[in-house]
Amino acid sequence: MSRDHRIALTRDGVSLSRLVFGAWRLLDSGGVRPDADQVARLIGSAVDLGLTSFDHADIYGNYEVEAAFGAGLARWKGKRDGIELISKCDIMLASANRPQNRLKHYDTSAAHIAASVDRSLANLRTDYLDLLLLHRPDPLMDADETAAALAGLVKSGKVRAVGVSNFTPSQFDLLASRLPFALATNQIEMSVLRTSALTDGSLDHAQRLGYAPMVWSPLGGGALFTGKEQREARVRAALATVAAETGAGDLATVAIAWLLRHPARLVPVLGSMKPERLAAMAKALEISLDRQQWFAILEASEGRPVA
Repeated sequence: MSRDHRIALTRDGVSLSRLVFGAWRLLDSGGVRPDADQVARLIGSAVDLGLTSFDHADIYGNYEVEAAFGAGLARWKGKRDGIELISKCDIMLASANRPQNRLKHYDTSAAHIAASVDRSLANLRTDYLDLLLLHRPDPLMDADETAAALAGLVKSGKVRAVGVSNFTPSQFDLLASRLPFALATNQIEMSVLRTSALTDGSLDHAQRLGYAPMVWSPLGGGALFTGKEQREARVRAALATVAAETGAGDLATVAIAWLLRHPARLVPVLGSMKPERLAAMAKALEISLDRQQWFAILEASEGRPVA
């Protein structure tokens, strides 16, 4: 992927690489924890592929991924202003690393948001986040309090832009109504196996307001390749047909290209820790599906032609 493949999330907001490196599996390497030098090499491999944006959350790896990544980032020879660091907060896991949490819950209070950002900055060994997302909708969110906290972080320079994750359009609109700037994105789940965003208003909302949604689990959490249900087999067959027609050579490449074809300007977050897999998915930027190829994959996913 060329370094020229970038996308502005909003008209006057932060820009990311067209495909984003998702760090949530950084420590899921078969029981062997990567050391700082290995993480540094992985960062370098991602950047060399054009994936300059790195997606985190405070909870990833039972609250341990950010620190492991930060140790690698300190060993990496590149420049901080050449990459974008993204993190999320508000999910509170019941964890030995957070003994005060008796059960899983959400917290969008000003105090928690501020404390979480400070921890993320320390863990990632950086002075600022390029993008902060609220990880999940909080039914106890006080929109005025939360918005004031987010605006304060932007004003202080600790955060360049803010957005949300897994919000419905109405939840997005509520928070946006209290902010002095536009929310940068909504990170949603979508893949060839998870197509609800096409009809639940999420992508319509993004096009109407002009923001680019980020997409988590763009390969269906691996079910696309390992699932044994009829639907997954149908989708694999459809992807294989399009891969042959386009010369893509890889089902994952086509699955990512299917997302990139949508006019809402989707920004897939790639979860692989293997540079060769990242390279294969990055080739999606070099192919373009025509309408019939795109609809053939949708038909396979839904199990029927469109109405």
